[in-house]
Amino acid sequence: MALKVFDLQCEQNHVFEGWFGSADNYESQQARGLLSCPVCNSHQVSKKLSAPRLNVSHIKAQEQAQAAQPSAATAASDAGRVAQMQAEALRHIRQMIRNTENVGVRFADEARRMHEGEAEERAIRGTATPQEREELIRDGIGVMPIPDFLDDERLQ
Repeated sequence: MALKVFDLQCEQNHVFEGWFGSADNYESQQARGLLSCPVCNSHQVSKKLSAPRLNVSHIKAQEQAQAAQPSAATAASDAGRVAQMQAEALRHIRQMIRNTENVGVRFADEARRMHEGEAEERAIRGTATPQEREELIRDGIGVMPIPDFLDDERLQ
């Protein structure tokens, strides 16, 4: 399956890539509020304008086209490897997230209990308000937002 890669931007001007099965898939996820910024978790995400790929090979002379063919093949091969590595990295990240305990709205309390030694240390995920996240970080408890597209449970 060919993926559509769009440059996306949140209201805080964080720019990131979104990978979708089709343009319709992007539109559907956007309409359902499933897109979020991986940096700040904002759901106000829009697609940036991007330049279309132009086929201008007919402008080049035959000799130049023949000379460029080996490097074009290498570039295509490199692009394929990069896409494969990115897909593999996303699979690993999703697997790591699946191996966490979803504590839901108790996230901030449970993270604090673990930090203070009152609960068993383990990988958890859940929801927290921006204020709760700030308080945890201020108290030296590391947290980070998980973009919706990485959490299988949020996509259901």
